[in-house]
Amino acid sequence: MQRYFVGPEQVGPDRVVLEGDDARHLAAVMRARTGEEFIACDGSGSETLAKIVSIEPGRIAASVVERRPSLAEMSWRVTVAQSLPKGDKLETVIQKGTEAGAAAFLPFLSKRTVVQYDERKEAKRLERWRRIAKEAAEQAHRGLVPEIAAVCSWKSLVESMTRYDLTLICYEEEGRRGTGLRTALSSFRLGFAGDAERSPRVLLVVGPEGGFDPFEVEQAVGAGAVPVGLGRRILRTETAALVALACVAYESGELGG
Repeated sequence: MQRYFVGPEQVGPDRVVLEGDDARHLAAVMRARTGEEFIACDGSGSETLAKIVSIEPGRIAASVVERRPSLAEMSWRVTVAQSLPKGDKLETVIQKGTEAGAAAFLPFLSKRTVVQYDERKEAKRLERWRRIAKEAAEQAHRGLVPEIAAVCSWKSLVESMTRYDLTLICYEEEGRRGTGLRTALSSFRLGFAGDAERSPRVLLVVGPEGGFDPFEVEQAVGAGAVPVGLGRRILRTETAALVALACVAYESGELGG
């Protein structure tokens, strides 16, 4: 069944309205007809099953059949902080990371970032990244669209680390020493077990193609981050983010057990 994210103003007590590209997609691409149903998500973690009552150019009106909570969100709120990689690698991280359950993405610039960052293109790229996240969230039947922050500096990222319950910085030297992500996650899970009133906020920090400068790791540790390895192999930057996210999903109980 088709799923669309809508603004809160598009969902009323007994009516849902699709507009613009979403309405055109449902009508022209999916060839929807009156009486058929779709799901509207307001981005707050709930979803509405709606039945189409009218189809007009650029606008579809539907009646509310059922409101229900979304069950597709991770119990831990995970933000992926990714040093800006070359090409379209960040698009891959956002798309696949959204499918895997990330709640937010935070691109940043670090010492070994090789991309020539152009602030003038920022708005256009942010728009594209957010569209990718929205489409991936719809495909994965998510209840919310992950937040995509503007590209920030390393200094700004380090200063933000205190806002999280756990910050993990993926560092290949820890992998060589055998200090793995599993140990850090298991220890955190046991220590956080007594606070069941809210979801833990976890920050995963992944470096650029050339890895982190050792001084950057020291700065992160000084801000409370835990350096962890992802095994004894060297992973590409876009692979590291997804492997780490999958490990968090497993340890949080997302995959059962």
